[in-house]
Amino acid sequence: MNITKLAGMSLLASSLLLGANSVAQKAKSAGLKAIPTDKAELMKLIDPNKTVTPQRVALGKKLYFEPRLSKSGIISCNTCHNLGLGGVDGVPAAVGHKWTANPHHLNSPTVYNAVFFSRQFWDGRSPDLEDQAKGPTVASPEMAATPEHIEKVVTSMPAYVSEFKTAYGKEVKINFDTITKTIGIFERTLVTPSRFDDYLNGKEDALSDAEKAGLETFIDKGCTACHTGIALGGTMQPFPAVGKFKYAKVGDFKGDKNGMVKTPTLRNITETAPYFHNGTVWDLSEAVKIMGETQLGIKISDEEAKKIVTFFGALKGKKPEIVYPQFPESTAKTPKPDFN
Repeated sequence: MNITKLAGMSLLASSLLLGANSVAQKAKSAGLKAIPTDKAELMKLIDPNKTVTPQRVALGKKLYFEPRLSKSGIISCNTCHNLGLGGVDGVPAAVGHKWTANPHHLNSPTVYNAVFFSRQFWDGRSPDLEDQAKGPTVASPEMAATPEHIEKVVTSMPAYVSEFKTAYGKEVKINFDTITKTIGIFERTLVTPSRFDDYLNGKEDALSDAEKAGLETFIDKGCTACHTGIALGGTMQPFPAVGKFKYAKVGDFKGDKNGMVKTPTLRNITETAPYFHNGTVWDLSEAVKIMGETQLGIKISDEEAKKIVTFFGALKGKKPEIVYPQFPESTAKTPKPDFN
């Protein structure tokens, strides 16, 4: 083989490699980030205050599934943030105590990868998962308990008391703050790395050509203005930004005092319908087109929406293995269920 032909083949191979890597590089330049593969690096992100231990995670998981923390004794964190359903409940508005739908018609956001959000709740009122865990437990249309009730439930069972001492030391104060903090610690571990992360981390064949084309369309249309970072969301943004939201009249939620709404993560988005804060859209392609109108002021065609949704399939991540816990048995001191 002559030198000229060899050089030509080498140039072609280099061009193909450059083209293959350009979409990944384009994604990184647009602010998209992969979940780290290195465990130590990941722990720095999800546990900056070094509160996560195996004992606290195990206890937090048990409390996450514990229905007796609720007033009725039948609702747990997992009721609305079901870990078998993409971290959501699959209904338009969250349903809680006395079969009450959220009075603002708010949809339950996923708990998976919520550790990467800059703020929690649709209005961003909580800074982290530990603080967020306090809200639903005492909200009247959700778990409808009181801090006192929750403390009595946990401290009434010797097994829970023993687990708290193991997790925090013998002098631990088992109060509302410690209980909800422990739930938040468990939630920090609910991270779901996907093929998209493999791709950004250098595995070129992790995405199909169609998924890469969808990713490029996603970037070119400007979707990364809000859906960026590791979470592909999780920051506060104006909504609607430039156009009217066609389902705005469903519920009365208007965002925070500045009209800002937390951007939902796109990770596992194919599993978390219905979409938007008020759960008004079931079709993912429709949601993409609405976002173009309301947030970007552009029309996204059916074909472009289809490409973007194809990319979304690569965001479905590997879930942590969750074994449903066995709870301590109630005692004479454990508060009884109250349906009023």
